[in-house]
Amino acid sequence: MENNGQYNNHISTQQIKQMRKKRRREVFFSRVRALFNFLFVLFLIFALYKSVTLKQWYLNKDVFKTSNSKYLKIFGNTITPDYQILNSLRFIQLPHKPIYLLKTSQLREQLLKLSPVNEVHVLRYWFPARLEILIEERIPILTIAPSEKVAPIAFFTQDGKLIGREYLPIPKEIKTYKILSYGTKGDDYRRWDIKKINELETLGRTIEIYSKEPVEYIDLRNPKDVYVKIKSNFLRIGEINDTTLNRVKYIQSILPEAKTLENKIKYIDLRWEEAYYIKLESDSENDIIE
Repeated sequence: MENNGQYNNHISTQQIKQMRKKRRREVFFSRVRALFNFLFVLFLIFALYKSVTLKQWYLNKDVFKTSNSKYLKIFGNTITPDYQILNSLRFIQLPHKPIYLLKTSQLREQLLKLSPVNEVHVLRYWFPARLEILIEERIPILTIAPSEKVAPIAFFTQDGKLIGREYLPIPKEIKTYKILSYGTKGDDYRRWDIKKINELETLGRTIEIYSKEPVEYIDLRNPKDVYVKIKSNFLRIGEINDTTLNRVKYIQSILPEAKTLENKIKYIDLRWEEAYYIKLESDSENDIIE
């Protein structure tokens, strides 16, 4: 019995030693893991710091010097030239911040000061930092010129805004009606409101619908006696009033007749609602066809 007791005590001592050894190993590996986790966290913090401070997150300081760069793209501007957009933005001091923290409201507000610009969308792209500017422009509908042989000096947009020659010429693909006006006395286009502008656009469209010919210009230099030049003839409209569009409808039936005449036509007279006349190219007042 005593031997068995000694044997059991001996086993117990060995177990204690093994448990202590195992415990030391566990403590060691636990400390190693803690150290590794600590170093890994430090590495992540360092990597994150380096990634957010890379120069690719920051806009190039010369971003507004040229539109032909990988840092800036401008879209949607057919009337407003790139150089005017860049001139508008050139003196804006952008804060030295990563692109994802950069606010673009200042850019938008500056571009909205340009007359043809109706709306602006500034898109930010990351890595490398760059901008895309999408321009929505006002729609031109009327151009103003002092005579048929002179290039337009201004234009009106669909919302009634008058814009000067610094944004001319308008691209040919944009449909507008040329209005002849001296800008003085009774035809001062600077005083036109949106109703007047829409009235002239409607007149041009209506004439084109019934004549099936493009309107070359509307001569408003004498508002009491308005002429319209279409491809084949002059139309004498007289004063523009509530009956004008009804009088213009006569073109549909009179043009085929006018094209059969051998004599040169001076103008087609549409001043009266009840009748129309064809005035031949002659000094005689009798050369009129009803």
